[in-house]
Amino acid sequence: MKSTVLNIEGMGCSGCVNTVENAISALPGVKSAIVNLEKETAEVDYDENEVKEADFRQAVEDAGYQMTGIQS
Repeated sequence: MKSTVLNIEGMGCSGCVNTVENAISALPGVKSAIVNLEKETAEVDYDENEVKEADFRQAVEDAGYQMTGIQS
């Protein structure tokens, strides 16, 4: 299990937080995703053998937001 923090831009309300959390949580291998609106981050616990950085980026973009980086 690995933990990381994703930087996400474009969120403006609690609905945005729920959308991003649901998008990331739906990825295979993601154990938990907690999005912080104020910090514009998502703390994610995941199995690195099942999900990769590109998967996070795609899920966030598909939800209508932008992932600007990862803090390991």
